[in-house]
Amino acid sequence: MSIWWSLHLRRDAASVPLARRLLIGAMETAGVDPDISFDLSVALSEACANAVEHGGDVPGSSGAYRVTAYLDGEKCRIEVTDSGPGFPVTRERPPIRAVRTEAENGRGLCLIQELADHVHIGNKPGRGGAVVSFDKILKWREGAPLMAV
Repeated sequence: MSIWWSLHLRRDAASVPLARRLLIGAMETAGVDPDISFDLSVALSEACANAVEHGGDVPGSSGAYRVTAYLDGEKCRIEVTDSGPGFPVTRERPPIRAVRTEAENGRGLCLIQELADHVHIGNKPGRGGAVVSFDKILKWREGAPLMAV
């Protein structure tokens, strides 16, 4: 069995905990191990915070972002897509760089990379906007209702 959901959210700080609570609730109901749920919820919060902060500074952008989550068998995949300028275009993947210890922000992508098993960072084709997607292999509580068979 699988679960998926998608949210279209305004670029507002209040949208971040909403997405996080929905993900935690879905994983708790499905029977995902709480440590895995916590890691994914922190990674989702970081991706949403990036979309809120950077995801709509382009004239004519919708000022919204989208969160999509899939719990399917042994894996959870999360994608956050915004309508902002996207990452700088290079031949390589946008850099995930270390942040100075005294910096007040800039740790989100590094944290996502540490918490998830696979991370993809790029831009939407065509109109622009950033896409941050990540996945993690799930562990299940004993007797979980949606545990992979």
